[in-house]
Amino acid sequence: MAETTSSGSARLTLPTDEQILITREFDAPKHLVYRAYTEPELVSRWWPGRRGAMKSAEIDLRPGGAWRYVMIAHGGFEVAFHGEFREIVPDERIVNTEVYEGAPDPDAGAALVTVTFAQHGERTTLTLLTEVSGKDVRDMIVESGMEGGMQEGMDLLEELARSLR
Repeated sequence: MAETTSSGSARLTLPTDEQILITREFDAPKHLVYRAYTEPELVSRWWPGRRGAMKSAEIDLRPGGAWRYVMIAHGGFEVAFHGEFREIVPDERIVNTEVYEGAPDPDAGAALVTVTFAQHGERTTLTLLTEVSGKDVRDMIVESGMEGGMQEGMDLLEELARSLR
């Protein structure tokens, strides 16, 4: 099968004990990457990666608005995340909380996620900075296998953003 992404994989780094930083370049202008990142019907096409099917994507894209993503993973189990938007700068920046609903005390472990979209010519650099309460939470997220699913999702996000041209 031909390689469908032109930008390669996302980079995951751990700047501090409380942070996970994901950086990925896309072969698409930022307004299309932003659109694919924020419209429920488009999010449903990339967010599960290749690990299942989206059951629902609810997005109330405004400060104070809620979001919730639910997928049915291969194997039939449900995986759900939700949060609240804190800041929205269209085509530039999104700040939101993120809660994994399968955690023992989900709302106690809300992460703060800052997503930025920076355009360079016709390409876009997407950065996701996830801030958590401590190293144990950060390590649990990293060790959960999230990177593989995230890489798949980012590849699909790029394909989708490119197709919107």
